[in-house]
Amino acid sequence: MLDHPLVNLFAHTTPADTEWRSDGLRDFFLYKDLGVAAATGGRVIAQLVKAARPPEEGTGWHHHVADFHIVLMLKGWARFMYEDQEHLVAAGDCVHQRPGIVHYLFDYSPDMEYLEVVGPADFGTVEGDYPAAIPPPTPWKG
Repeated sequence: MLDHPLVNLFAHTTPADTEWRSDGLRDFFLYKDLGVAAATGGRVIAQLVKAARPPEEGTGWHHHVADFHIVLMLKGWARFMYEDQEHLVAAGDCVHQRPGIVHYLFDYSPDMEYLEVVGPADFGTVEGDYPAAIPPPTPWKG
C-alpha cells in the first residue's frame, strides 16, 4: 500500500527551470530538484548534488530510511565508506545503496556532481556510529 497519492505526471525539467539550492541535507553540497517528486506525488525524488566546499568532516556515519536509493556520478569522483569497505565512485559509476546500508561520504573532487534518485522523496537520514576508520580527505589545490 502506497503512503503517497498515486500521481504520475509528465515532467520535463531543463537546466534553467530550477536553481541550485544550499538548503539540502548537507551544507557543503548544492542541490537541484529535477521535478520528479512533484510528478510522482512524492514517491521518488531525483536531484542533482554537487560539491560547494572542500571536504572537511564529510557526512558522518549514517543510513537513509528509503526503499530505493541510487547515486550516478556525473562528474568528478567521491570516496565513500560502505560499512567497512572503501569505494571510489567516479564519473559514469552507479551505486545502488541498499536500504539501511551504513555509509560515510568522506572525500570528493571539486567538480563532483551526481544524480541521486531516492524513493520515497521524503526519505529520512539517521546519524550514527560505525566502527570503521575513515581515511583523510584529499586537500583541494588552489
